[in-house]
Amino acid sequence: ALCRPLLLQTLADPYEDFMYHHLQYYGYFKGQRGSLPNSATQQHLWKKTPRHQLHGSFGERENLIPDTLQREKLLWPTCLPSAGRAQIESVSRGSLMLSSPLLRTRQLIYNELDDVNPRLQEPRELFPFFSGKGPLQAPRWPIECEVIKESIRHIEWVPPQPEYFYQSTGNEEVPEIVGEEKGTVVYQLESEGSYFTSSRVGGKRGMIKELAVPLQGPEDHTLLFESRFESGNLQKAVRVGTYEYELTLRTDLYTNKHTQWFYFRVQNTRKDTTYRFTIVNLLKPKSLYAAGMKPLMYSQLDASTHSIGWRREGSEIKYYKSNADDGQQPFYCLTWTVQFPHDQDTCFFAHFYPYTYTDLQCYLLSVANNPTQSQFCKLRTLCRSLAGNTVYLLTITNPSRSPQEAAAKKAVVLSARVHPGESNGSWIMNGFLDFILSDSPDAQLLRDVFVFKVVPMLNPDGVIVGNYRCSLAGRDLNRRYKTVLKESFPCVWYTRNMIQRLLEEREVLLYCDFHGHSRKNNIFLYGCNNNNRKYWLHERVFPLMLSKNAPDKFSFHSCNFKVQKCKEGTGRVVMWRMGILNSYTMESTFGGSTLGSKRDTHFTIEDLKSLGYHVCDTLLDFCDPDQAKFTQCLAELKELLQQEIHKKFNQLGQDIDLEGNWSDISLSDIESSTSGSDSSLSDGLPVHLLNIEDEVSLTNTLLDHLMLQTRKQRTKQYQKNHLMRKFKLTEDAPEKAGFTSTLQKQPTFFKNLENSTSVMKHEKPKLNETQLNGRDKGTCREPSVTTLTLLKNQERTQSKKPGFTVPCSPKKSTNSSQEPAPGMKPNWPRTIYAATKTGRGAMVAYPSLHIYTYP
Repeated sequence: ALCRPLLLQTLADPYEDFMYHHLQYYGYFKGQRGSLPNSATQQHLWKKTPRHQLHGSFGERENLIPDTLQREKLLWPTCLPSAGRAQIESVSRGSLMLSSPLLRTRQLIYNELDDVNPRLQEPRELFPFFSGKGPLQAPRWPIECEVIKESIRHIEWVPPQPEYFYQSTGNEEVPEIVGEEKGTVVYQLESEGSYFTSSRVGGKRGMIKELAVPLQGPEDHTLLFESRFESGNLQKAVRVGTYEYELTLRTDLYTNKHTQWFYFRVQNTRKDTTYRFTIVNLLKPKSLYAAGMKPLMYSQLDASTHSIGWRREGSEIKYYKSNADDGQQPFYCLTWTVQFPHDQDTCFFAHFYPYTYTDLQCYLLSVANNPTQSQFCKLRTLCRSLAGNTVYLLTITNPSRSPQEAAAKKAVVLSARVHPGESNGSWIMNGFLDFILSDSPDAQLLRDVFVFKVVPMLNPDGVIVGNYRCSLAGRDLNRRYKTVLKESFPCVWYTRNMIQRLLEEREVLLYCDFHGHSRKNNIFLYGCNNNNRKYWLHERVFPLMLSKNAPDKFSFHSCNFKVQKCKEGTGRVVMWRMGILNSYTMESTFGGSTLGSKRDTHFTIEDLKSLGYHVCDTLLDFCDPDQAKFTQCLAELKELLQQEIHKKFNQLGQDIDLEGNWSDISLSDIESSTSGSDSSLSDGLPVHLLNIEDEVSLTNTLLDHLMLQTRKQRTKQYQKNHLMRKFKLTEDAPEKAGFTSTLQKQPTFFKNLENSTSVMKHEKPKLNETQLNGRDKGTCREPSVTTLTLLKNQERTQSKKPGFTVPCSPKKSTNSSQEPAPGMKPNWPRTIYAATKTGRGAMVAYPSLHIYTYP
């Protein structure tokens, strides 16, 4: 009350006075003397610097001064054309966005006795929805990271000719590692702290040091290195010869390992001079570089003058064990030579095509600003990462005409970049989004049938700082999907929680997490085995269909379905145990294809994008009401498995009769493990979190008993108890058997109630006999709603699938020696199916009710 006259003097503007009352009432305003800037000063500052942003709710808050605004400039103007910038700027300039006075929500917690607990609840986000009408928040870095201020952006480009693997001559030079004792350090980053503390936009405060050595004159040919930009990774460069350099990669932040991803810049180049680069601290004994993979190079002059982007370059490529190690683990080296195309050029090298957090934000901003796509693609903040970067969630589906139609839709969950150095996952995700957001009739049909939940970048912190595998917690998030430590692993905790809520609403037909693989070529899936022998091959149908639709890229032979104990914390296993029967990890190579027309060539960006399209295409095949394709795949899978059994027993010198109980043989005895997987074993929790997990688990258990349930939870519990009482009465009174049939028409409700308990017990998914018998007969799961038919697809005219902008049409494989097995049809006999992709007009009004899902 005493501060009120002073505040009135400051808040001369009536609108600001109104907003002060509004924000104070809801707890977002900290009323301190001098906390609000003078109105006139504020308006003057806004007119001078329209690129003003509302700071995030994580990390430290900056003072509202012009220097800060200039230093922490926004990203969105770089993502839009000038017309778009002017439009958004005109909308934003008229509104006053406050900074320091906006604080976290203050909400007191009450226990069941209505006693006040002074602990604060989790803060609410002021803007939970992604808005295309305002600026994007710039990436937040750990406060100890130095970040250069220039924005690094690259053009997309597809080479006109295939880029073939490097053919080894056997005479490649193997440089001996000499180190800085005999060389000259020309670039070196400072070491970071032992664990993450806080973050800010732009990283470390103060002036950015010049790490590259100064040139002695125009005749100095020393290369100038830099990697302090988004997704960059280079720790040190040592000049060991006139044109030779030894490079040391930075390990994942707050760890001492995971050196694989590299992305750095060089300047002061000389044309037609052979340079040699040797990365000296790689940790994997095997690599695709030993099988012909080439590094990627990008020339700034070629991009600006000839529109040439990333391309495979390098000669004398050799991957070998180092002659030096740290006494604890052996190091491996990658060496290659290259000639730069121009003098005084700026060039980049990378392990794979970079896809940064800023790239994703610009893509999502274009979707949010598209008046058509924004109608069926809703963007929201799933959570904030440790550093305070937004983890985005996309919900993609066409608007439903009735609540019944909306409830009938099944869900598909897709995610990518849980491992930040596997940028190939983002390019597949990009291709999927391009297609599912298009106006193709197949895309519209998929949006009619499904609700797509998409998390395009699970680990934005790792992507920003250039990690290969870990988050800022220093751990592999793809081993933490069972975690209870929400604050330490928020990205995967909120993703799992979102999927749990989704399973309570509807059936999730498919879960797939996009990854990259550094030791195997092609693209393939890892799945899970079902224990029910009658349906044990059904989880392999989707991968086999995908191999038929993309025979020159996807290898069914490389797929694996064994669940190892060390993989229990991965996304595919956790989601499978939650009840998602078709749960996969898609592994995409960093190299290229060994199949069909693309044999021995590197994958391009368009190749990976086309896989996103093929996922959609295969989803339509998988859900075709005509089960002929599904039946054909099961027959092929049975034959393939019989051949594998014969092969295994022949190796053991035993005979077996497969005409009888061949399916009684355990798949664990037949299928090899996923030891070829690129996934690492779990490192356990960081030291400072060792004791917290048990405390959190105990606290959550106590709160479940003490805290009052929400109205939604109480209603659900009441409905469950009410239905169970009525069901018990029908068992006691046979004359009321009519209710039983009604109850059977609502399997989703009871299935979801059982799912929550089965997740806690880690039970493997299984179906009851009624569902199995119904599916065996080819019946629908919700027969009571099948009368609502023949509306939507009668309105849609039958037409052939329009040409997609990417060359994604399935090609016939010329490599029949690999897949499928000899004697089997490698492609669909598309003329024999009544409901092929070129004639899906026969689909009923509620096609999701006719989707056959199998264990």
